[in-house]
Amino acid sequence: MHHNESIPLEQLKEEKYGKVICYPKYDAKELRTRLKELKKLGITALEFTGTKLVSDMPVLGKGCVGIVVMAYKKDERVAVKIRRVDADRTKMQHEAEMLKKANTISIGPKLLDVSDNFLIMEFIEGMLLPEWVNTLRGRGTKSRVKRVVRAVLEQSWCLDELGLDHGELSRAPKHILVNTNEEPCIVDFETASLDRKISNVTSICQYLFISSQIAKAIQKRIGRINRTKMIQALGYYKQKRTRENFEKILKTCILYNV
Repeated sequence: MHHNESIPLEQLKEEKYGKVICYPKYDAKELRTRLKELKKLGITALEFTGTKLVSDMPVLGKGCVGIVVMAYKKDERVAVKIRRVDADRTKMQHEAEMLKKANTISIGPKLLDVSDNFLIMEFIEGMLLPEWVNTLRGRGTKSRVKRVVRAVLEQSWCLDELGLDHGELSRAPKHILVNTNEEPCIVDFETASLDRKISNVTSICQYLFISSQIAKAIQKRIGRINRTKMIQALGYYKQKRTRENFEKILKTCILYNV
C-alpha cells in the first residue's frame, strides 16, 4: 500500500491522518494544535510514503520518540519527525540541539527547524544500510561496500572527536542511510549526549563487524576480518582515542587504503 499523494495541511484534519500525527492515541484537539504548529513551521503538505506502516499509513520511519514522514516546506521536500504523544519527553529540543551539533561537522541530515512536537530536517533520499548492502551484486561490489563502511567509521571517529555520543550505533540497522550518491548519513540523534562516555567507533564496529546480521553480509562482500585483531585494536582505541589507534582499527577491517 503505497499511496504517494501529498496531502495539503487543510485536509490533514481527517482522523486517518490524525492517527499518524497524534500516534498512538488520536485526539482531535491535539491534532488541531499540532496542525497549527506545522503551519507555523511553514509546512504546506505531508506525503505518506515509505516502508513502515503506522495506523495503516506508510511512513519513512517509526521509533520510540517519533514518527518520520515526508513533507513539503514551500516546494522543498523535507523530513518531519513527529513527537509521539506517549514519548518519554515533552519536547523535540534536545534532539534538535544534538543534530545541530553534529551538523557543525557535516554529519546527519541538516536541521531546518524545530518546535515542541516537530523536528524538520533535510530529506535523505536513500536506503537503510542493510538493505543497500543486500541489493549489491557483481563487479565493483567489494570496493563500493568498503568505501561506504569506511565513511561510516570516519563519521563515527569525527563524532568521537566532537565529544558527541550517538548512543545507538551498536544496533544501527535504522540509523545509517546510504543516499543515492552512495554516501552514508548517520540519522536519529534522539538519545545522543554530550555528557556520556563516547563510544561511537567501538559501537559501530561492534555492529558492522561483530554481532549482527549485517556483519555476515559485509564480510561476504569485503572479505573476512580477523576478529581477534579487531577486538584488540578496539581495546587500544578505548584506552587511548588517538587517530593512530583509529587507523589500526581500519587496518584490521581491511579498510585502510580504500
